[in-house]
Amino acid sequence: MTSPSRKIAIWALTRGGAELGRRLNGHFAHSRLYVTASVHHPDMAAQSFEGLRDALVANFHRYQAHVFIMATGIVVRSLVDLLRHKAEDPAVVVMDETGRHVISLLSGHLGGANELARRIAKMVGGEAVITTATDLRSVPAIDMIARERGLTIENHNAIRLISGALLRNDAIAVADPHGCLRGALPEAQIQSIDGPADRGDNAAGRRLPTVVVTDIQIDLPPEVLILRPASLFVGLGCNRGTPAHEIRELLEVVLTQNDLAPNSLAGFASVDLKSDEPGMIEMADAFGLPLDFFSRQQLAQVTDIRTPSATVEKHIGIPSVCEAAAILAAGSGRLIVPKQTTRNVTVAVARRPCSSSD
Repeated sequence: MTSPSRKIAIWALTRGGAELGRRLNGHFAHSRLYVTASVHHPDMAAQSFEGLRDALVANFHRYQAHVFIMATGIVVRSLVDLLRHKAEDPAVVVMDETGRHVISLLSGHLGGANELARRIAKMVGGEAVITTATDLRSVPAIDMIARERGLTIENHNAIRLISGALLRNDAIAVADPHGCLRGALPEAQIQSIDGPADRGDNAAGRRLPTVVVTDIQIDLPPEVLILRPASLFVGLGCNRGTPAHEIRELLEVVLTQNDLAPNSLAGFASVDLKSDEPGMIEMADAFGLPLDFFSRQQLAQVTDIRTPSATVEKHIGIPSVCEAAAILAAGSGRLIVPKQTTRNVTVAVARRPCSSSD
């Protein structure tokens, strides 16, 4: 969804568009108005540009959303070579300078263009124009459900099969052992299955469109939609000065050997004595995930330790760092990979159960 903190660019080509853009700009906390040089003047709180196409080449992927106050055709021709994939492209909304029609043009669901169009239409008293079929038919959109439930879509091309079945009121097979999708899909259309190997069949004996929610790395046909819950938390330990690539190497080995999906990684954790460890910080930043630190007192309270270390206890007074940190980061989750070690690094993994309220 288009949250208030998202960066929005507003583009105008005419004086009327610039005035409407100025009004919109005042409604958003993190927006910037771009006005063509032919109508820009120094008193405007706006960035001037000469050519729309060149300005978009430099700025399109710097923003999470764009609002164009101009003809739709101009926007389409200007963006045609800049689009990557619906999972990556920013939201695009187009509107006329009177504010009568506010069109969700691109990235309606994942990018939040539908929600942004509705929000702007309410601001200016216009009509939001939404063309995504699931919205028009009031059918749940699986990509939006995934985002709301904190699930990563691993193969976006399979979304159309699930959306098509939902629109036709057909059954879909769902493997969701931890209830991550509970209450989000029409119960009458769901055929629950135990796992991806247990694909459901329809009345004609054909396999149903299938959704699998799992943090396990398994080979599935490309038409099976795979959703990854943010369920895996990694506890880390390392010798002082261990580089990020060495920590990551062990992590990747652990994930591979235990068939755990990288897209289900939710965070890293260690003891607070390592809060300034460059290698840990660099690796967490590379994954774009939080790195939490717990005090020795907190770690000492964890009792479900598989491989306590006398050396660790001798040096910092507690029997475990990586296992205890993983369990705490997972909200007292279950340790699924006990401590794995190399000369300089220790890694453990705990799982936080998914729930429909996550």
